[in-house]
Amino acid sequence: MVGRDTQLTRLAAFVDTVPARGQVLSVLGDPGIGKTTLLDWAAHRATSAGMRVLRATGRESEAGLAFAGLHQLLLPVLGAVADLPERQAQALLGALGLADREAAADRLVTGVAALTLLSDLSGQAPVLAVVDDAHWLDRSSLELLTFAGSRLGAEQVGLLLAARGHSVPAGFDRGFAELRLGPLPAGDAGLLLSRQARPPRGRARAQVLAQAAGNPMALVELTRVIAADPAASRRWAVEPLPPGDRLTAVITARFSTLPEPVRAALLRAAVADGQDLRSAASGIPRLDVEALAPAERMGLVTIDRTGLRFSHPLVRSAVYHSAPFARRAAVHREIARALDDQPDRQAWHLASASPQPDEHVAALLETTAAHARRRGGAAAAALTLERAAELSPDPRDEARRLVSAASAAVTAGQGDWVQDLAARALVITADPELRLTAGSTAGWALAYSGRLSAAFASLIAVAEEAAANFPALAWEALADAATVAYQAGAPAGREAVSRVLRILKRRHPPSPDASPREAWILACTDPFGRGRELVPALRRAAGAPLAERDLWRIGSAAWLLDESGLAVQLLQDAMGQLRGPGSRGASGGGLTTLGWLYTDTGRWDEALEAAAEAADLGEANQMGMVAASAAAVTATVLAMQGKSAAARKHAERALATVSPAESGLIAARARRALGLAAMAEGAHFLAFTPLRQLFSAEGVPVHNIFSYAGLADIAAAAARADRRGDGRRLLEYAVGRLDNAPSARLAQLIARARGILADPADAGTHFAAALTDPAGDQWPFERAQLRLDYAEWLRRRRRINEAKPELLAALETFRRLGARSWTARAEAELRASGIVTPAAQDAVDPLAELTPQQGQIVRLAAGGLTNREIGDQLLLSPRTVSSHLYRSFPKLGITDRHQLRDLIRRKDT
Repeated sequence: MVGRDTQLTRLAAFVDTVPARGQVLSVLGDPGIGKTTLLDWAAHRATSAGMRVLRATGRESEAGLAFAGLHQLLLPVLGAVADLPERQAQALLGALGLADREAAADRLVTGVAALTLLSDLSGQAPVLAVVDDAHWLDRSSLELLTFAGSRLGAEQVGLLLAARGHSVPAGFDRGFAELRLGPLPAGDAGLLLSRQARPPRGRARAQVLAQAAGNPMALVELTRVIAADPAASRRWAVEPLPPGDRLTAVITARFSTLPEPVRAALLRAAVADGQDLRSAASGIPRLDVEALAPAERMGLVTIDRTGLRFSHPLVRSAVYHSAPFARRAAVHREIARALDDQPDRQAWHLASASPQPDEHVAALLETTAAHARRRGGAAAAALTLERAAELSPDPRDEARRLVSAASAAVTAGQGDWVQDLAARALVITADPELRLTAGSTAGWALAYSGRLSAAFASLIAVAEEAAANFPALAWEALADAATVAYQAGAPAGREAVSRVLRILKRRHPPSPDASPREAWILACTDPFGRGRELVPALRRAAGAPLAERDLWRIGSAAWLLDESGLAVQLLQDAMGQLRGPGSRGASGGGLTTLGWLYTDTGRWDEALEAAAEAADLGEANQMGMVAASAAAVTATVLAMQGKSAAARKHAERALATVSPAESGLIAARARRALGLAAMAEGAHFLAFTPLRQLFSAEGVPVHNIFSYAGLADIAAAAARADRRGDGRRLLEYAVGRLDNAPSARLAQLIARARGILADPADAGTHFAAALTDPAGDQWPFERAQLRLDYAEWLRRRRRINEAKPELLAALETFRRLGARSWTARAEAELRASGIVTPAAQDAVDPLAELTPQQGQIVRLAAGGLTNREIGDQLLLSPRTVSSHLYRSFPKLGITDRHQLRDLIRRKDT
């Protein structure tokens, strides 16, 4: 290759590094710029080094077929799927349409299955997966490759993909490496031209260089044209075309010189590109390899024992689009007749042959979309339904299918697409229920992606309009609007929800089916005022059989009302249902709520596990709010454990994932974590800044619930940063805005804050009053902080004997939780009180230095599970599990997994 030394050096380094660590590289550039040639070079280098190379090429004809690209990539190694854990094998085969029975989709398990398969293969030899024309890859495959690509660090697997243009394919903009190809410099372009078999000279040479503009493929193809027709260059002067269009025109001109039978065979090959070419060849007699020999000699196609391939995607595209629509349509229908055993592909060929609405084809596509959705191809299902809508003769069917497409696109995480589909449905339908359903779907899609203001406006409008005649739709939309209002945390949203709730209850009092929705709505809008009224109703509902979504709602309502025990019971029951096949994508919200519950109730290991699972789901299903909430849970636990640097990293990730201006929930949670991280380091002045931002200058909470959770932290930071006056003013402003009596938890936090900021003579009254309520024991970290502050006050008042039991109780809790900074404070206070605590090394948690995921893996390994069993349970590849264990052993002071059981037993006792 000429002029690509730098790029070849980088590709060589990429390929050579794969045996040491997994990585991803995207090659970007214009058509004909050399991407395919570079990928071929890299594949050859990998093969020569003994690596296994898997290849796939994105095709326009397969963009609407769920997992078509993944099937193409894994086709040579599908026999190895049988060695995967059973649920992973079933998920992967189901996604590819190869399972014996159709099962519900699980995109996360499917992604891990593909990763595990690649990992297993790399145990035999490093693997290089090469994907050309990724811009045409079906979105389901692209999402899965993105998911796997982000987890290749411990694998001997490389993912190399090429895409047209200068933007990486969706999902690959998350920090993956890129290699951008530009035009060849003038000197290299001239050198490449001179190396052609019959290079042009004189004026023709100058015109070829000018027309090609440094594009290697254009240089080669234009040279061939000049060699065959020296007069061609004169026509270019009056036909100024961009290089890409010129290249297509040149290929078309070459193709048009072939005899008609050859052109006909090429067109059939172009229409039946890829899998259909192999499947349909026996049913299309005129697709004769011998007939294509002239095209092969011309370099348009390559034919070998693996079949027929076009020499370049532009060649296939030029051949396809050079034929009139009627001729292309006839070939599509011809191929469709040969695909009776593949109804999904058959439907798309018939759709490509339909110039006008056709209900039969639209119905076939609708069935295809249902198959795609069950296999986990939400984006493919949405695309198929969109095309079905376009082919629907009846506007009612068109609108219905557009709304269905919008619903499918929600779970694909495509908010803008959902909006477009819903808007198009609204234009063509007057059906009120369908219009409201479209609006509700569009609103929830916006919430999915973190655009809360727009989501709330859409959902509240639907709820208000539906209240007249569609109560079930109104209750559902209002419950969703309440969820968005809870995420936003602003007063205007809560007021609007309350207003529509009054209208809805007046017109349609809630049925038993709607009561969990009403409880959730009330908990979101007025948790402090409605507690006494709602808790008995929640307890009654907990004893009744409920669907998972209603379990999630009343469980979350119990959590917001500080009924922690009831909330854990209900949410664990809900998660038991949500973790079933096909439901995991819906479980993200439940997992983050459980994460917060576990955090509050001192089950920090479980909180980190729930957050890690939620983070995976958020990424796999493109749920920004879930991902941000998971990061905030992790940040908070790590901050309380004293792992400040890691906590800040997760908190900043949460703030970057969802706009803090849109989500008061994320703003409050992440800023509190930042404050706790600074306090753990003793940097109280730095802690006060993010904690102060939980409220406005006037004491208005950024979030109506979770800003108040930071009141005691604000007071502690203010007292230690010599900002007592600011802390007192903010505390009284904030408490003064509470219209009702606080819950037991909030009362304890307020009492602690007042004790910290009070004059020394008065502080003890606040601390002691809070400790008299046994309900505060539900929140062990907060209770231990209260005991520590009270004991410090007692010791400074020389009431040592009263301080000691409080200090010992606080120390026991801090040690059990692994709250290192607070443990150190309690130990210092005890020493000052004359009590010598056990040596620090005797109290250290051996798992404290591990990441949350490493801690999960270590515990499971200690229980006797193999790497493969652990990977299946945690949805990781076995090699990733092995890598985590390898990095964990030095931190634990052990050398092999047989020592884990004793270590964990000592830790737990």
